[in-house]
Amino acid sequence: MAGLFSALNAGKTALSVNQKSIEIIGNNISNINTEGYSRQSAELAPYPSMTFGNFFVGQGVVVTDVSRDHDVFVTNMLQEKSIEYGLQNGQTNALSELERIFSIGEENISTEINRFFDSWQELSANPSGLVERDIVIQRGELLAEKFNLTINELNKTKDNINDSLVSKVDAVNSQISEIAELNERIFTVEIQGQTANSARDRRDVLAKELATSLGVQTYEDSKGMLAVQLPGGLPLVQGNLAMEIEAIPNGSDVDLVLHTGGVTKPLDLNHLGGEFEGLVSIRDQFIPSLKNDLDILAYEITEAVNAAHFAGAGLDSVDQRNFFSPPNPLPPPPASDPWLDAARNMSVIITDSSHVAAAAAPTPPATVAPGDNRNALIISSLGENFLINGNDTFGAYYGKMTAKVGIESNQNQLALGGAEDAMVQFQNMRDGLSGVSLDEEMINLIQYQRGFESSAKFLSTVDEMMDSIIGLRR
Repeated sequence: MAGLFSALNAGKTALSVNQKSIEIIGNNISNINTEGYSRQSAELAPYPSMTFGNFFVGQGVVVTDVSRDHDVFVTNMLQEKSIEYGLQNGQTNALSELERIFSIGEENISTEINRFFDSWQELSANPSGLVERDIVIQRGELLAEKFNLTINELNKTKDNINDSLVSKVDAVNSQISEIAELNERIFTVEIQGQTANSARDRRDVLAKELATSLGVQTYEDSKGMLAVQLPGGLPLVQGNLAMEIEAIPNGSDVDLVLHTGGVTKPLDLNHLGGEFEGLVSIRDQFIPSLKNDLDILAYEITEAVNAAHFAGAGLDSVDQRNFFSPPNPLPPPPASDPWLDAARNMSVIITDSSHVAAAAAPTPPATVAPGDNRNALIISSLGENFLINGNDTFGAYYGKMTAKVGIESNQNQLALGGAEDAMVQFQNMRDGLSGVSLDEEMINLIQYQRGFESSAKFLSTVDEMMDSIIGLRR
């Protein structure tokens, strides 16, 4: 009878283990489309054998653990590629907007520059014509408005970037807090000898998302808790403690700070990665460089035209008038940056067409001679002859700006495509190692189904044998 009882126990454990294995397979199949889910499987081990006479007789099987298929190397590489993808993806929208602002089409600053100097050429053909003089003033106003509009659009792009940063801060703070909570849950579960598979899967997904948005770096400590830190080393998660990022308005900008351990630390490009680095680098480096170039162009046009116009005279024989408002009238700019805000402040101050200085300034008491177009010819030639820093005409200088934006955007698209391909490659590798395969799960399901049926048949056979023995005793 003792042997039958051992056989009965072995059959019972086999039935239970096969049932549990089928439940695990069912869970795998139900989560086939769950992001970040890792395939789980039952870890089986035999019960310790017992001595029966001169033999060791087994007592069945037991599920020792439910493990997940997980590869640390692939997970880390996927997280690393997510950082580069986030960086390039964060720049894409802003660069597309900058490409629109600095277009190479027919309606841009270069076009307005050419039209402005062409109007002076037309005036030189009829220097006393009031219509031609009005056109010069109108073309000057359109040119100034184009500079003003471009600066406003650059500022609007910066505002959009700031809005994006603010909108993303709440999301990353929520992810940071959830990782800290998952660390606590994983530690509580695994200290009891179990494995927190679902919590670990969710934590890996959050770490990948934070790598994409903030470029975080992670490592697991001896307690199984995931430490998360920014590229510069500032902590975001330590054990079950979560830090907080805050976006603080600062005039027209937004500053990012990290609240950690009662201390507030400012975050700059040295502490950011991923999408945040991409957005902040466009906002704090690329757009200011474009604005600086635009200010230089507006300043050089203003100074060159004003200098020539100041030396000429209008129909009233009066000279020493500026055509454009002087750059930065108040407050005075630093000596090193006389062009500061020149594009934003650019405007035409000539309102009377008779004041347009198309003629050379006469020596008093002489007056402007009819048909004198000498100054109009000088100003009209500035578009082709004046060189900024001795290198570029006005049109060529603007062309370099558009090329700068175009090259940056093209490089971004190439880098984004490369980063996306790398992510897809490692994601496919991860899915191949850890993802759920319906074919494999169906094979395992059939295997454990047959095992369950065999265990049930085995128990039925043992039960019949025990009935026979009991019947003999009667």
